[in-house]
Amino acid sequence: MFKKLLFSLALAAVSWQEAWCQGVFTSVPIPDSVYARMAGVSLPEGARVRRSDLRYLRLSYIDFDGNERQGEMVCHRSVSADLLYVFRRLYEAHYPIASIRLIDDFGADDETSMRANNTSCFCYREVAGSRKLSRHAMGMAIDINPLQNPCVRTHKDGSYDLQPSTAYPYIDRSMDFDHKIDRQDLAYRLFTSRGFRWGGSWRTVLDYQHFEK
Repeated sequence: MFKKLLFSLALAAVSWQEAWCQGVFTSVPIPDSVYARMAGVSLPEGARVRRSDLRYLRLSYIDFDGNERQGEMVCHRSVSADLLYVFRRLYEAHYPIASIRLIDDFGADDETSMRANNTSCFCYREVAGSRKLSRHAMGMAIDINPLQNPCVRTHKDGSYDLQPSTAYPYIDRSMDFDHKIDRQDLAYRLFTSRGFRWGGSWRTVLDYQHFEK
């Protein structure tokens, strides 16, 4: 009896270890509970994207302290398979991500989410400083570790706008620091291999956190 108990415990330990190694990577239509969090926040009334166009993802990831976490994300259904593929590969490589939460947890405020170093995708909003809808508004863009990978908009007089505004230590991309996204970074290689464009290669606006289709 005792040997059977030890054998059962060993099997349970193996099963738990296998589950940890595999992680959780799922995509489903937006559940009612999630829609209730989004309505009037990241998904305002009158938005030109339908609930049925979006997907709710559960994603395992490794945080900056090396701990396994469960994140959640909303994206357009057309990129859901791409995101599951990329985040599974990042997880398997123990690529560190600070946080993956719905931007609704931050009142759909981009600056607040970025200051918290939150990785996110869908938020129905315009491009900063314009009336044009962002690719985030369609769930077709994602920001990764935005504090270390800010968006920098340079003006003709040499001044610049910085998002998040607390990311000044990470403006100089010639410096070497943890969690920096460049062309050698795994996130860059994975996203671009799936057809995403990187904001860090743009001209007047350099959006190092940003990948879009």
